[in-house]
Amino acid sequence: MTLRIGNASGFYGDRFDALREMLTGGELDVLTGDYLAELTMLILGRDRLKDPGAGYARTFLRQLEDCLGLAQERGVRIVTNAGGLNPAGLADAVRQLADRLGIPVRVAHVEGDDLTAAHPGSLAAHAYLGGFGIAACLRAGADIVVTGRVTDAALVTGPAAAHFGWEPGEYDRLAGAVVAGHVLECGTQATGGNYAFFADAGAAAGAGAGAGRDLRRPGFPLAELHEDGSCVITKHPGTGGFVDVGTVTAQLLYETGGARYAGPDVTARLDSVRLSQDGPDRVRIEGVRGEAPPPTLKVGRNRLGGFRNEVVFVLTGLDIEAKAALVREQMADALAKSPPSGTTWELIRTDRPDAATEETASALLRLVVRDRDQETVGRALTGAAVELALASYPGFHVLAPPGKGAPYGVFEDVYVPHGDVPHVAVLHDGRRIPVPPAQDTLVLQDPPAPPLPEPLPAAGPTRRAPLGLVAGARSGDKGGNANVGLWVRSDEAWRWLAHTLTVDTFRRLLPETAELPVTRHLLPHLRALNFTVEGILGEGAAAQHRFDPQAKALGEWLRSRHLDIPEALL
Repeated sequence: MTLRIGNASGFYGDRFDALREMLTGGELDVLTGDYLAELTMLILGRDRLKDPGAGYARTFLRQLEDCLGLAQERGVRIVTNAGGLNPAGLADAVRQLADRLGIPVRVAHVEGDDLTAAHPGSLAAHAYLGGFGIAACLRAGADIVVTGRVTDAALVTGPAAAHFGWEPGEYDRLAGAVVAGHVLECGTQATGGNYAFFADAGAAAGAGAGAGRDLRRPGFPLAELHEDGSCVITKHPGTGGFVDVGTVTAQLLYETGGARYAGPDVTARLDSVRLSQDGPDRVRIEGVRGEAPPPTLKVGRNRLGGFRNEVVFVLTGLDIEAKAALVREQMADALAKSPPSGTTWELIRTDRPDAATEETASALLRLVVRDRDQETVGRALTGAAVELALASYPGFHVLAPPGKGAPYGVFEDVYVPHGDVPHVAVLHDGRRIPVPPAQDTLVLQDPPAPPLPEPLPAAGPTRRAPLGLVAGARSGDKGGNANVGLWVRSDEAWRWLAHTLTVDTFRRLLPETAELPVTRHLLPHLRALNFTVEGILGEGAAAQHRFDPQAKALGEWLRSRHLDIPEALL
């Protein structure tokens, strides 16, 4: 008995047509949509400030208007966290839409995650719920289940528990569904999107591998989930992109940390995952082991951190360093009159000598200021920069006119006991079913490090070359921390990587991490390393602490760095 679960959204703003593509592209039992991220909760919180009836992903309603009848005809149930901060509001809106279209549909929702009232000063504070509220709604006959903040994987564990009759405590089965859910949650990242070795795939397409390797429009993924928790990750026939062990490995490493991947229903052991190619565009996941969840639930708190502004000066041609120094000296008085709580200068050397275009002859000097007071970082400051237009370095100009400063958000995670969160399934007939908290729990801690593989023999020539010729990477954010997962495609490369890419080497290759806590985790079955870098993103993505605020390209920077690599691996 197989449950076919697809995904049609990896974030708020993903491909609008994906819902229809997944419903028409092949067989499905359940279609999920993930619309929430840490940054999204802040956006929805600001929407709710303007309109108390807002707070959910309105895009989902527009998608559903086009596809509700199609889903009903095909018997596909829809499960989505598009409810955001207002799942009851979205559920009501879906009912109104169904009535207007004349389509009979049973809509349920899950609530209890909103803990904002218990966290004064928060714009939004929401606990990450598990999948058993979703399961209760589906078991009662819901066609559409709307949630607020649940874990991304809960969109899969809930339907799986409902379909197979799983109960809390069936940890290996639940862990298998968590892994499947984690692979599906980011949509086309599992089918070739954002893939480190995309150039290899493109070359294969050019050589006649067919539309399946066309990365211009990757198809969305689906999981064929089995009663024992194992699954096959695949996609609808004829859609773009591809699914192989590499694309699935990359997504497994995305925004995870060590061997234990904790959730509200189960802790999945990523060090137990086994992947194998099961045919074209089919990857089998099996062997996943699970343990009791931690005794607490994660709560994501979003608050307004203050106001942020920036000016980007363009420096062209000769004397770049001297031009930058002059601007900084000229701006010193304006900054001293009412000093912002945070001031950052960054010189970005995009210029080239003897450049053929003006743009490639130019560098960027970026000034970023932050403060609780909008006026401190507002037009008085940026106006001072513009007033230098005829009184500063030759060729003076800025990328954009001065602004008044924009609010920025701060994300924090805190933890509360399971029993402090009133997890409730609100059925399509209005009945409210409390979802009991986890009874068995296990304090989360890293397991003992696995043994290193045998090192490669020292003999043999090496070549100075980019790490990315051997290793793939995927990176992302968790609050103020970033993770960078790397994997290789052969046992020999794994033997080299595991011994070569130590924490010290990682810090040397990425100097921005040199003074930060860095933890390395080994996942031998995936031939992978996962690094967690604490604090590199400051107060989270919404605070825009660095050039790449969500660390999306941190892994690609690492892949571009040069090491002495055995020629046998190149």
